[in-house]
Amino acid sequence: MPQTVWLARHGNRIDFVNPDWFNTAPQPYDPHLSPDGEVQAQELAQRLAGENIDRILVSPFLRALQTAQPIAQHHHLPLHIEPGLSEWLNGEWMDAMPETRSLEELIPQFPEIDRNYTPVLIPTFPETQEQLLARAGEAARRLVARFPDQNLLFVGHGASVVGAAWGLLADRPKIHASLCCLVELRQTPKGWQLQRDGSDTGYLTHPQTQVRLH
Repeated sequence: MPQTVWLARHGNRIDFVNPDWFNTAPQPYDPHLSPDGEVQAQELAQRLAGENIDRILVSPFLRALQTAQPIAQHHHLPLHIEPGLSEWLNGEWMDAMPETRSLEELIPQFPEIDRNYTPVLIPTFPETQEQLLARAGEAARRLVARFPDQNLLFVGHGASVVGAAWGLLADRPKIHASLCCLVELRQTPKGWQLQRDGSDTGYLTHPQTQVRLH
């Protein structure tokens, strides 16, 4: 069977709903899902329930892990934290490399995390948009090379979903990277082909209409 790669963006984040959260948060660049984002994550998991997924690679940011967890639980799969799928480390948005939670902090909430997973790529701060796209694309290529006989799910961010998809495709088609979108790529004798571009979010009760890339 040809290899399939699914790409999903995290659900809605608390600072999109409550911008004041940022002002007092101990880790302001690592927001958790908002209540409606938690619903989106469950709806995404329900959408993927019947799909053949062998491995889940997820950004280290909390909102991505929260989005991936229901999928991992349904498929009885571990979560592999892959920094190559991190959000855009934009120096205009952040004044330093964003602090994310340690494994020791995450494991109690996410026992599905594989402690022994070795990332394929570690990003550096800051990065331009082109550097982000190149980084996510390189991570995608390394991941499919490491796991060539498995169907993979990448859970990341708006910009990293686009970059990862473009890293496998021969061109740069429009990718609709809204919250909890679902992009599907399939390996064929002619190379990777785009099966779903993320625009169909009919499985979400409240899909995002105005897309922000982080």
